[in-house]
Amino acid sequence: MSETRDEIMEATYRALCTHGYADLTMQDIADETELSKAALHYHYDSKQELLESFLDFLYDEFTERVGDPEGGTAPERLHALVEKVLSPPAEDDDERVAFKTAILELKAQAPYDEGIRERLQRFDAFLHDEFEAVIADGTEAGTIRAAVDPDDAARFLVTALDGTSTKQVAVGQDPDCARRMLTAYIERTLTVDGENVAEVSPE
Repeated sequence: MSETRDEIMEATYRALCTHGYADLTMQDIADETELSKAALHYHYDSKQELLESFLDFLYDEFTERVGDPEGGTAPERLHALVEKVLSPPAEDDDERVAFKTAILELKAQAPYDEGIRERLQRFDAFLHDEFEAVIADGTEAGTIRAAVDPDDAARFLVTALDGTSTKQVAVGQDPDCARRMLTAYIERTLTVDGENVAEVSPE
């Protein structure tokens, strides 16, 4: 089932990029595989169940990709974490935007769909905990200001990154402005004066 699941998840990704969430059908996903629609239904009873599984799949990939960010100091690790979130891997920019658009459509269902809402909350909770842990480590090490509340700062960073993704998809806003402002926030608000911070360059 593992190889078949991976094939279906990759097909779901391609189908979402092509069709978006609203117009996506099980047939669209089956067309991206060597499976028939009937075979797809053997593994997943409905599009809803398949998309929930797809979000679980994305969560596993997301946590592996952004967890334990590189860097010798807390500020460096914060920069790395922000950059990983702002620059997810994709074949090209068009594919990246198409996929983010489909995810935004899924997010729009969250207020009405408990299964989707719970899975999206997992992403936010993981990212919040990563930021909070790095900031707390930096406070102990003396590289992050002692007055900074790790929970508040983490909530702000997660909200800013989520808003950046939404603006990029909804109105075509370039994320470079958010990147610069978040860099400034880390260096000027969180980092202890005089701490040497290496900026992470965009990929």
